[in-house]
Amino acid sequence: MAETVWSTDTGEAVYRSRDPVRNLRLRVHLQRITSSNFLHYQPAAELWKDLIDLATFRPQPTASGHRPEEDEEEEIVIGWQEKLFSQFEVDLYQNEAACQSPLDYQYRQEILKLENSGGKKNRRIFTYTDSDRYTNLEEHCQRMTTAASEVPSFLVERMANVRRRRQDRRGMEGGILKSRLVTWEPSEEFVRNNHVINTPLQTMHIMADLGPYKKLGYKKYEHVLCTLKVDSNGVITVKPDFTGLKGPYRIEMEGEKQELWKYTIDNVSPLAQPEEEERERRVFKDLYGRHKEYLSSLVGTDFEMTVPGALRLFVNGEVVSAQGYEYDNLYVHFFVELPTTHWSSPAFQQLSGVTQTCTTKSLGVDKVAHFSYPFTFEAFFLHEDESSDALPEWPVLYCEVLSLDFWQRYRVEGYGAVVLPATPGSHTLTVSTWRPVELGMVAELRRFFIGGSLELEDLSYVRIPGSFKGERLSRFGLRTETTGTVTFRLHCLQQSRAFMESSSLRKRMRSVLDRLEGFSQQSSIHNVLEAFRRARRRMQEARESLPQDLVSPSGTLVS
Repeated sequence: MAETVWSTDTGEAVYRSRDPVRNLRLRVHLQRITSSNFLHYQPAAELWKDLIDLATFRPQPTASGHRPEEDEEEEIVIGWQEKLFSQFEVDLYQNEAACQSPLDYQYRQEILKLENSGGKKNRRIFTYTDSDRYTNLEEHCQRMTTAASEVPSFLVERMANVRRRRQDRRGMEGGILKSRLVTWEPSEEFVRNNHVINTPLQTMHIMADLGPYKKLGYKKYEHVLCTLKVDSNGVITVKPDFTGLKGPYRIEMEGEKQELWKYTIDNVSPLAQPEEEERERRVFKDLYGRHKEYLSSLVGTDFEMTVPGALRLFVNGEVVSAQGYEYDNLYVHFFVELPTTHWSSPAFQQLSGVTQTCTTKSLGVDKVAHFSYPFTFEAFFLHEDESSDALPEWPVLYCEVLSLDFWQRYRVEGYGAVVLPATPGSHTLTVSTWRPVELGMVAELRRFFIGGSLELEDLSYVRIPGSFKGERLSRFGLRTETTGTVTFRLHCLQQSRAFMESSSLRKRMRSVLDRLEGFSQQSSIHNVLEAFRRARRRMQEARESLPQDLVSPSGTLVS
């Protein structure tokens, strides 16, 4: 006889099915291979050595008509949540005094009908459904590791007592708030029920009564062959997995005889007929079509468009991080300044924000504060005069970095500004900052011990303020020092009728759009020219402050 190859992988397997779980069918085959059947496994060449004829060991028919060979091997097909009674349950529910719940009385009626119709079809294999009062004790002693001396943690012990059951969840009518949003003194039962996500779950156990012949119906001989769990998402958990091409599973009994049993579990669910698949496909198509119509009714058919000649700008931004600053506990105050001409924003739009206070973390030689603070805004650009060749101005993002000390006093760590990208897409901008300083050690000591420092009354002074109407903006005498940098991540979207209008209308808008798209290239040139103008003004102011005898009529210094 060939040696039996056992399957030692008793772990659970997870499947997902879109078919109703009621179509699930399992075939379970159970057989005892020792000790009585051991006699039948002897080779034929050695039978003549036996002094006693093997016919004397042939079992005799019992009063019920079953032979022991039939009792040692059983095969049965079980459906989902199909109830098969054990001998213990048959003996229990025949006594009406043992029935306590409506389910017990229902089981009693079913057992009486089975007795009248010739008895139950199963002998050793039976089931516990989701409605039965049964708990697998092996689930309470699951090991997390393979160590022999594993000590369960506090969480493992608490989770072992949590049994997820099917629940009827009903939505609350209207918008009534719960009276107790926070439970200040939760009970042990409350913690146990709310510790895990209670996914609706149904459980079924396939059991076997491995007791000796004519001694069935004892709890100590009950063993779990397979456990099935199905949730509301169609996820089926099988433990152990279907046998398939693997070898059978084995159960070794304890005691003097140490009997050995083997069993297999196969999925014999019937395949869907082509007509059923086609009908199901039509049902799903109709369902998805109705859902699509429902979503379309919520969204509407009218797409919000901008007025002709206008450009709509959406910005979904994020204050990513700040690094290179002197003190800890940083936060960023930022706002967007729209140019006074051609730009506007909705009345409800908020163009400023303040991040949370964040401690720094060492990253190389710098200390970095990670904010990940999101913000969003929208603005409109309306170009009414198409004959104007002036370069359209673009919104500017200003930021102010501050720090908090132990006494909740703040210090200015730096100011910065950057022009928003004029092209749509994702952009990562790094803004360099500076702060005004005073001469002498007293100012730094005051900043460290008392808090506070020089501040700008108008944050737009970091750049050229939009309200400035003069010809020259002098910063002569303002002492500053470079501090750290702030990183922004911006996702810009632009919407305009010119992107989808006909060629004639697009041609009329070409001048405006070309200037808008070319603004990103020209903004860098504009910054360079602005720096040259500032340097030239400073040189001119320096010459005016010098004595006249040191300056030649051409404007050069006299050596």
